[in-house]
Amino acid sequence: MQKLPTKLYTAAQVRELDRIIIKEYGIPGIELMSRAGNAVFRHLRIKWPNTKTICVFCGSGNNAGDGYIIAGLALGVGLKVTVYALSDPENLKDNARIAYQDYIKANGTVTLFQADHVIKADVIIDAMLGTGLSKPVIGLYAEAIQVINKSQSRVIAVDVPSGLNSDTGSVMGCAVKALSTVTFIGLKKGLYTGAAADYCGEILYSSLSVPKDVFNRVATTTSRVIKKTIPPRARCAHKGDHGHVLIIGGDRGYSGAARMAGEAALRVGAGLVSIATHPEHAALLNIGRPELMCHGVDNAEQLSHLLDKAKAIVVGPGLGQSKWAAELFIAAIKSAKMLVVDADGLNFLSHVPEKHANWVLTPHPGEAARLMHCATADLQQDRYAAVAAIQAKYNGIVVLKGAGTLIASHDELAVSTTGNPGMASGGMGDVLAGVIAGLMAQGYSLKDAAQQGVYLHGMAADLAAEQSGERGLLASDLMHYLRQLVN
Repeated sequence: MQKLPTKLYTAAQVRELDRIIIKEYGIPGIELMSRAGNAVFRHLRIKWPNTKTICVFCGSGNNAGDGYIIAGLALGVGLKVTVYALSDPENLKDNARIAYQDYIKANGTVTLFQADHVIKADVIIDAMLGTGLSKPVIGLYAEAIQVINKSQSRVIAVDVPSGLNSDTGSVMGCAVKALSTVTFIGLKKGLYTGAAADYCGEILYSSLSVPKDVFNRVATTTSRVIKKTIPPRARCAHKGDHGHVLIIGGDRGYSGAARMAGEAALRVGAGLVSIATHPEHAALLNIGRPELMCHGVDNAEQLSHLLDKAKAIVVGPGLGQSKWAAELFIAAIKSAKMLVVDADGLNFLSHVPEKHANWVLTPHPGEAARLMHCATADLQQDRYAAVAAIQAKYNGIVVLKGAGTLIASHDELAVSTTGNPGMASGGMGDVLAGVIAGLMAQGYSLKDAAQQGVYLHGMAADLAAEQSGERGLLASDLMHYLRQLVN
């Protein structure tokens, strides 16, 4: 697997990188375009070496220039090439025009695209729309995207799938569904969250061999989460060295959520885990996992001694919305302890917003929308902006769950690239809350616990899915792999 950079950039930041490379380092734009085309063609030859026919869709900007270079390279090795232009290529400007003219000189031909064209090619190259897309795709471009997506061909997107917003990962009306996306210079942040997972396929990267110090010239506060090595324990360690986690939750009928959060905290290495739950099922909660210390609590007064003992607290899994739940929630957030607020804890918080520096909030998109009093669909249009807004409103660290889970602190946005669709099942969030609290109890900062917790949680699900598939994956299936990963 290719090792990708950590830093992520907006389209505007990548344009500034381009400017610096061309103006200050003296690398001509046509040379960068040539390198980009070669990077895509190299991937095509490696990925599908038996390809005999390709179809290249070219737009009206620099992305089209990459496409014409790819088409020329394909002609040069004897492939059958069809190029469909979405606008008259004679109107291309600057480097894209040079690339087009070079393709024509190599005896290449171009056909103006019409919606009734039947596509027959082993591989389609999408070089229609680049990173500058700011409005929904309509007209001929939308028709071309539909034709590409209906075809049986393998699809490679050049830099970003046409129709996908490279800053947000949202679909601008419609977008090309690629099997591979080859992106250049700076990794675009929109490729890693939102709808992007369904459109990018495998993401490959080429720096185009530009000087490494270029990337220090444009500051970005967005990055991919990278797994950190967990140091080995001292040989004389005891349980008190690794923190005490308290899980508060489990109203009538919802004991499983607190149970899974508690075991997850233990599996990532917390020394002790207590559960404060409804008295009705406290005696039954640790059947099958006797290491959990379960306490039935009727009110905040009975909770107080458990709060005192804890180093990190999770409030919310299976908590419900009853008077009993509200009383325990208020007691938890008034404590001076590190908190993970999840599930029903977030629903309480949405009614009475507070700001705390010592908590991690872990909403899924629906809970996030309630926290911000907006529609879920609107929030999902720009997940980066949404998680930053929640963090600004509530302080602490905010984890916005979903495909491309985001982690926001006051000075940084991070995205985790682990996880899979099998995680769309009940209890996964409860496990994540326990993982984060377990790391906090062992001395991780809130930010590191959130970032590493999300990464480990997704990776555990990936390993479980490798073993038996995504469909039917249960939250409790992650426990074995969590233990494996922290070791």
